Amino acid sequence: MRILSALAIAAIALASSTAIAPAQSGPVATACKNDIPKYCAGKEHGQGEVRACLEANRDKVSLDCKTALETTGGGQGRQ
Repeated sequence: MRILSALAIAAIALASSTAIAPAQSGPVATACKNDIPKYCAGKEHGQGEVRACLEANRDKVSLDCKTALETTGGGQGRQ
């Protein structure tokens, strides 16, 4: 019974940690991986905060990041 309880606790802890910090691997996250910590540290992923921050700092981010912002999501066709 102890082993089962320990396994249940471990499973819950693992599920909670992945729910809190989901891996971000889209085109903007990939292209802006160096810009995000520099300009948008502390912003929440998955709620649009990071993208809004990157858009607000568009004149400062790398060319690859700027291109990703312009060609994906709400930025498609915007330059």
